Amino acid sequence: MTTTDEPQDTGAPYDAELMTASTDLGAALRELIEVSVTTTTPAGEVAAAAELVRQATARLAVSRRSAAVLPALDDPSVGRRVFNPVVGIGNAIAPPLLVRRDGDGVTAEVTLGVAYEGPPSYVHGGMSALFMDQLLGSAAGAAGLWGMTAHLELDYRGPLPLETPLVLRAWVDSNEGRKSVIAGTIALAAEPDRPLVEARGIFVMPRPEKVQAYFGAITDAAGKHTPPRRPGDATSVQWS
Repeated sequence: MTTTDEPQDTGAPYDAELMTASTDLGAALRELIEVSVTTTTPAGEVAAAAELVRQATARLAVSRRSAAVLPALDDPSVGRRVFNPVVGIGNAIAPPLLVRRDGDGVTAEVTLGVAYEGPPSYVHGGMSALFMDQLLGSAAGAAGLWGMTAHLELDYRGPLPLETPLVLRAWVDSNEGRKSVIAGTIALAAEPDRPLVEARGIFVMPRPEKVQAYFGAITDAAGKHTPPRRPGDATSVQWS
C-alpha cells in the first residue's frame, strides 16, 4: 500500500503539554478498560480499583466543557479531532484508528481487544458499523467531498476475530451533486483481499440552512462560532 509523504498536522497551534497529557490519559484509560473486562482478581481488588477511578474522575470533573464547545486541542479544519470515538487519541473508547490516504481511497489497520467483544472471541458487529461510518466519511473527505451520513448498510461475510490485525479500506464509488456513494471493507490484515465486512454509505452535503440548524451553536474553546465548513471538519485523515 502506498501513502503520501505530507505532514501529519498543519492546523492551528495547540498546547503541546496538554496534548501530551490528554494522549497519555487516553492511553491509560484505554488500557484500564481492556484490563477491567479481562481481570480475574478478587472482588476486593476490583472494589478498590473502582474507588481509585472515582477519585480520578472527581479531579477531572472540576472543569468541563459543554457539548457545543469544541475541545481546545481540536482543529476540525485539518481533521484534528482528539476526542473522536474512533480516531481520537485522547478518547479511551477509540482503538484509535489511524486513517491514511492510500491510492484513491483511505486505509487503516487496527487490532481490537476484548473490550470490543460481541460473540465470544469476536468483534461486536456494531463496532464494525461505527468504524465503517468513520472510514467512509474519511474517504469522502480525502476526495474533497463534504457530507453527512444519510444511509449506511453493511454485509457481514464472516466474524472479525479479536486480538488479530485487521485492515479497513474505503473509497468513493460515485459522486453526483450533493450526494456521494462511498464503499469500504474490513478484512484480516493477513488476507486483505477477502473482506469479512463490506459497507456502502450515502453521504449528503447539507444545504446551508441545515448546516445552520445543526451547527449554529458550535463554538471553539475561545467562544468563536465554528461550524463545519470543509471536508476535514467532519473527518480525520492522517498523512504518513
